[in-house]
Amino acid sequence: MARSIDATSPVYSRARQLRLGIWIEALSFAWMIVEASIAITAGLLARSVSLEGFGFDSIVELVAGGVLLWRLTIEQRGASLASVERAERRAAWITAISLFVLAFYIVADSGFSLLARSHPHVSWWGIGLAIAAAVTMPLLWQGKLRVARRIDSAALKADAVCSVTCAYMSFTLLAGLLLNTLFGLWWADSLAALALVYFIVQEGREALHEARTGETCSCGDDDCS
Repeated sequence: MARSIDATSPVYSRARQLRLGIWIEALSFAWMIVEASIAITAGLLARSVSLEGFGFDSIVELVAGGVLLWRLTIEQRGASLASVERAERRAAWITAISLFVLAFYIVADSGFSLLARSHPHVSWWGIGLAIAAAVTMPLLWQGKLRVARRIDSAALKADAVCSVTCAYMSFTLLAGLLLNTLFGLWWADSLAALALVYFIVQEGREALHEARTGETCSCGDDDCS
């Protein structure tokens, strides 16, 4: 006869937290798909560098979130994490390179837009997305951080902090879009895009640190180098 697991035991508690972590990460994964799709489409239609950059960053985060979701699922099933950790490091290299390329693209595109005095169109879809992200990402951050502390997961904790970084990015994006929409300050979009580069480079440094050492650290941590 199979032995039942006590609901108060550490094993049961960890299993329950893993299920919660997988649910939250899956929700985050789904949101990133929506966020990337709307941001890139709206950005291309409105010729908004900040929206495009926000969308492409969401794709990179989507890849990283998918790897973390896979890791949590594997742990829940009781499999060895050795192969998953190797895959995480490979994914971290891809993430780091993608983020640095994205930063270079934004700097080049923003510089060209400023020199050419390119006026982006008003994008209410982009404004709505920025507001939604500013509300959603702090909630995901709190959920991920709570589970990360309970299961002592550095990877999930780092992902939680990156959700806060995404929230900061959404506020920056919103500021640039509103300044362009309400006051006709066409250059605000490019300046907002350049401000996003700071956050993207910090995420890139975090991914590079993980790729080199196999250890995760919070986005923006000075020890990530």
